[in-house]
Amino acid sequence: MNLEHPKVAIVGAGAIGSLFAGWLGSLPTRSVNLSMIARGDTLQALQKNGLRVVQQETELVVDVNATNDAKKLGAQDLVIVSVKGPSLAQVAPAVNDLSGPHTKVLVAMNGVPWWFFHEFGGECKGLTLHSVDPLGTIAKSIPSSQVVGAVLHASATMIEPGMVKHVAGNKIIIGLPQNKRTTELDPLTQLLQASGWTVSVSDCIQRDIWYKLWGNMTMNPISALTGATCDRILDDPLVRGFCTAVMLEAQTIGDHIGCVIHQEPQERHAITRQLGVFKTSMLQDVEANRPLEIDVLVSAVQEIGQHLGIATPNTDALLGLVRLMGQSRGLYPLKQEQIS
Repeated sequence: MNLEHPKVAIVGAGAIGSLFAGWLGSLPTRSVNLSMIARGDTLQALQKNGLRVVQQETELVVDVNATNDAKKLGAQDLVIVSVKGPSLAQVAPAVNDLSGPHTKVLVAMNGVPWWFFHEFGGECKGLTLHSVDPLGTIAKSIPSSQVVGAVLHASATMIEPGMVKHVAGNKIIIGLPQNKRTTELDPLTQLLQASGWTVSVSDCIQRDIWYKLWGNMTMNPISALTGATCDRILDDPLVRGFCTAVMLEAQTIGDHIGCVIHQEPQERHAITRQLGVFKTSMLQDVEANRPLEIDVLVSAVQEIGQHLGIATPNTDALLGLVRLMGQSRGLYPLKQEQIS
């Protein structure tokens, strides 16, 4: 990746994508040739006012080249993909338009990604996750050889189209799907660090993804089902017990695929409870009538369990309930396997 004036495109102008753009765009003038793929009101706001970034009590304006036509931008040094799971197949062709032979594609998304088992996973090595990429559209458009996996510990919120507020955190873990020991990620690490991220490079990014999923796969759907913040979910002993049962199933799966979690669910509950009152992203999506990220967080775990022959009755129950709720609200599609 070219470190001198790199060409960087952000696909996904939501909160996290805008945070990436805001921090990269705050580097010294002309350090980064920055573009964003956006549409609708967001595109108009970015073209008219630039990207506005609120951090603590300060607001800054970042000049970005905003467009809805990726083909006009051509091959980039770095493409950062930060969209919700249901949107990835739709934007994958744009990522392909932005990619050349040496482009790195940083995938900053929640849940189990389509490339998870391409060169990893023991008993699941090479497994294609139908729940995540049913038509193979994503894999065809974004080769895993160009992917950089990422786990973010940061939060941001969109105040209005083209205006993002950084809430907390600046940590990012990155790693190659092949888990190679290489200096290949050094230029990307330096660029992210210069823009304000605290970067760790993982020897096994799948393990870091699975650990974050371990908490998200319960808090997100249960909050979406109940409308409750995470403190209330964990303070209810019956609901907390159900979360534990789901997590134990995912922990058993992790043991089989090389993503061992050396922690008890109760320890993870305690960490989450310390965060206090907060709404998960899925609850926010329900309230805003946006499509729900059920497949990358829950369906994928069930599918992996089925492939391994591991029973997941609690995960099955959670999946059935949350997808039915989503379908009832028009936020999740009716799947072919549900049609009898």
